[in-house]
Formats: sequence, C-alpha cells, structure tokens
Amino acid sequence: MKAYPWRYSLALLGLVLLFNAIFTPGFLAIEIRDGRLFGSLIDIFNRATPAALLALGMALVIATAGVDLSVGAIMAISGAVAAGLVVQPPDFLLHGMGVQPVAVAMSLAVLAGAVCGLFNGVLIGFFRIQPVVATLLLMIAGRGVAQLLTNGQIITVPGDDFAALAIGTTLGLPNPIWILAAMALFFGALTRLTAFGLFVEASGDNPTAAHYVGINCKTLRLAVYTLSGLCAGVAGIIAASNIKAADANNAGLYLELDAILAVAVGGTAMTGGKFSLVGALIGAVLMQAVTTTILTRGIGTEVTLIIKALVVVAVCLLQSPSFHEAMRRRRTA
Repeated sequence: MKAYPWRYSLALLGLVLLFNAIFTPGFLAIEIRDGRLFGSLIDIFNRATPAALLALGMALVIATAGVDLSVGAIMAISGAVAAGLVVQPPDFLLHGMGVQPVAVAMSLAVLAGAVCGLFNGVLIGFFRIQPVVATLLLMIAGRGVAQLLTNGQIITVPGDDFAALAIGTTLGLPNPIWILAAMALFFGALTRLTAFGLFVEASGDNPTAAHYVGINCKTLRLAVYTLSGLCAGVAGIIAASNIKAADANNAGLYLELDAILAVAVGGTAMTGGKFSLVGALIGAVLMQAVTTTILTRGIGTEVTLIIKALVVVAVCLLQSPSFHEAMRRRRTA
C-alpha cells in the first residue's frame, strides 16, 4: 500500500471526537484545577503519549521496510532499570554527582532503551537477520530480562519525585504531552531539516539503488532501530512513573501493536519508503480516542481490538488507490 496524505486519519479522528461531543456529556469541557487542565480531550492526548512515542520510532523503522516488535519489551526494561536504580541506588548515584538520583536513573533507563535498539540494529543491519525475527527475539528475551531485573516482582517506587514525570504538569498540561512534543520536534528536525529522512525513504524504497548512490544502509538501519529503542525507553519511564512502579509482566504489553496500527493509519507505506511522522501521531491519538469512546459507551474491553481493527481497515481502504479506482469505476458504470 502506497503512502498517502494523513487527511483520512485526521478526518476519522474528527468524526470520533464529534461523536463523543454529541453523545458524551461534557466531553469537550476543559477546566483548571490547582493549575492543571482537566478534561476528556486532555486525557486522550495524555494517554496516547506512550503509543505516540513508539509510533515516532516505528514510522522510521517501517520506512526502511522493517518492523520493531520489541518496543513493548524495551519499555519494560526501561521501567525496570529506572525503578530499580531509584529504589536501590548504587553509590555513584548517591555521592559525588551533584544531580538528582531520579534524573540520573531515568537517563540511564532511556540509555538502556537505546542500547536495546542498537542491539536490534546490529542484528538487522550487519548480520542481515530479518527484522521480524531479530525484534521478535528481543520481544521475548527482553521481557525475561525485565523480569530478572525486578526478580519477578512489581517494584514500587516511594515518594513523589519519580511520579512527577508522568503525573506532574507544566503550564497546565501533563508532562508527558510536553515530552512527546519535544520528541516530535526532534524527529521532525532530524528527518526534514537534514538528509536523514531522505536516506531513510531511499533505503526503504530501493536499498540497492540507495547503496549505489552512497547511502550506508547498514549504518542507517543501526541508527533507525536505535532511535526506536530510544523512544521505547522514554515511553517506558513514563509508564513506570505513571503507576509509581515497574511491572515487568505488563509494562508495554501489546503496545507495539498500537504503534504499528498508528503508523499504518497515519499513511506510512508498510512496504517501506515514504513515511509521515504527523500521520503516526494522529494515528496514535485516533487509537486512543477509539479506546476512550468504547469505554465511555460501556462496551466491554474485549471488543476494543475488534473495533480498532475495523478502524484500521477503513482507513487503509480510504488510502488505497485500488479502492478509489474501484469506486470510481462503480460510479461511472
């Protein structure tokens, strides 16, 4: 399926929000309490943050004709590292660093996510292992690593410093929204203000031609999967901070599927080549808006995945040139 503008996803998101505005009392209401904005719209954007972060990295990965199934497990590893270092900090976090141990622990957790992504990139870029196989290995093993780091237990983090990342606010908005905005600006600048985005699209569209024009596809894939791991690391500490704990069994579970769906409905070509970061973000918000709609309608959570699948099918059909051609022929018949 070729990449098309993300206007269909944006239009569908608008319809979902309009449905809620009509049938859910107070859906559009936003109020300020204790210097923080509260409302259903704020909640949707806030809850969409982890999947949106994963979608940023996933869009680049898929643009290289790959896929990263390990991002959920990397989230679990990142959360386990952050919580473990805060609860039982080593000496170097307690003495002589002149910075907050929580900040250092979170930085190291994000670094751990990037290292996991680097591992995927080495397997895929240099050892030529298929992306599905390579990332599936870390998807399975990574969850085990996270369980080893937590000894199979849920590590609860006392105090408010750790929770401030996810629960705190800046200028009235939850911190995760600002973090997502910063990451989106960074990825946008990296892919549109430098040649990096063009190299990613070229390597995914025709890797042989990209190689002959001087693009190092191995190093490029290494960078792309490292960035995906970085995004998963950030999402992992947000998820852990939100519940003040590291849950190796459930952190990021199945969230890689939401990220892939967000990228798909956002207009990125699943066969590689063209990608849309804006579309990926819209897709992530759309998935969360659909989930919120289902819950507010009192529909069982077991139906969520089915409805999400139908939404993806609808958007993909709208983006399909074959579908548009078939509809055009039917109208002219």
